[in-house]
Amino acid sequence: MFGPMLKRNHGEIQPSIKLGIFQIRVPFIHYRFELPDYIQGLMMCAVCLGIIPILQDYLGMPFEIAITIVILNGFLYTWHAHLGDPVVPGWITPAIPLLLLWLKTYPVGVERIHALIAFEFELGVVALFLGSTGLAKRFVAIVPDALKAGILLGAGIAAVRLVFDASGNYFAKYPWTIGISIGFAFYILFSNHFKKIRNKHAVLRYLSDLGLLPALVLAVFVAPLVGELPWPDLKWGFTIPQFATLFNEWTPFSPRIGFPPLALYADCFPLVMATYVVLFGELIQAEALVDEAREFRHGDENVHYNASRNNIICGIRNILMSLFGPDLSMCGPLWAAMQVVTCERYKHGRGAMDSLFGGLASFRLGTFTGYFLMPIVTLVKPILPIALSLTMLVQGYVAVRIGILKARTFNDLGVAGIVAAVLISRGAGYAFAVGLILCVLIYGRDFFRNWNTYDRAKDPVFNKQADAEIIAAEQITRKPEIAAAE
Repeated sequence: MFGPMLKRNHGEIQPSIKLGIFQIRVPFIHYRFELPDYIQGLMMCAVCLGIIPILQDYLGMPFEIAITIVILNGFLYTWHAHLGDPVVPGWITPAIPLLLLWLKTYPVGVERIHALIAFEFELGVVALFLGSTGLAKRFVAIVPDALKAGILLGAGIAAVRLVFDASGNYFAKYPWTIGISIGFAFYILFSNHFKKIRNKHAVLRYLSDLGLLPALVLAVFVAPLVGELPWPDLKWGFTIPQFATLFNEWTPFSPRIGFPPLALYADCFPLVMATYVVLFGELIQAEALVDEAREFRHGDENVHYNASRNNIICGIRNILMSLFGPDLSMCGPLWAAMQVVTCERYKHGRGAMDSLFGGLASFRLGTFTGYFLMPIVTLVKPILPIALSLTMLVQGYVAVRIGILKARTFNDLGVAGIVAAVLISRGAGYAFAVGLILCVLIYGRDFFRNWNTYDRAKDPVFNKQADAEIIAAEQITRKPEIAAAE
């Protein structure tokens, strides 16, 4: 079982210890430790630390408790690759603004912590149940695309709103740092010009592979230069987690907190369902990335993504965090940016990365190590509000884009816009109710179609309606031009 590293023959599954649906892998035994991915993890832990200011603002936690929660969550991140799930797990980022909006309806203190515990525990139970029974795909299949699009649109707008909110905690305090950093981040992540030149220079290609990190490093220098934040006060040593204080004062086992009342579990159910729709979208993305990487390597490693296994691990993680470290970032199935980066390196061949599990596991071991290194923590501590702002703005951009692409018809876009507005203003419960009523009224019997396989190009009714709407839109757009010409 243990000893020298076990080798994999071409086309076989990476060696592991089988345990039901899980494949247990031990570092240096069942996979090769990948130093480049580990070093990148050390640097990218700065993004994970970005949730600390939110924990402080919304839950009133001191920094020492907030970073202890990050460390606990970071330990659970390492479970995925070591249990056979070929992903870099992360936050359920698009749902964070929705959760924060809901939590704002409860006063700061015990009531708000109770709401968070109930939500995170229920989300974990739902993910665990749907993963164990294999019902995850069926659940998401019955949700109309218009409703899915509305949830993603609402999540994206809420993410941007969080940064520009009138409370003034982010953009109002740090306009220059956020403006310059997010401009740089958007350029290297989404710019067509940068995409053209990145492959011509190895430095630019490596820069884009680091995701948000270059923008965070830029913020470290910009913030003090423009006078918005101090220079980092670098300290040597190691972070000492405050697990005893966390357990005794901030968990449901604490006499001060206690377990939430049962009514809260009913109140959070619509938000749990909306969050699960977002979570499942990330499962689909993870499967596509793993499949693409495997095919690119011509099947030299038999690695496959199992959504049920991912659901089970995410469910267990959320349940554990709700009990031992209530966390606003939630326990999601995928950190998409770093999954892409790791898969890209994997595509370079077995010499670059022997097994996909080795790269993924080494990266998350790197982030976990980084939390304990005071030079890294103190370097990024002043810019943690900037890190969160950048994460929310990039996530908002992506969520809005994906939400619009989810819509299959013009009617879908209309319903999605209404659902997004209701979601932001009144919460997930109202949004689900309004969305379902609108879908029934607008689609009628078509509401019961299988929208995943429905081809709107073959539907003359939708095509005719689309043509009419396009013509009408063009006429409306052209009226000012005609008036100006006359």
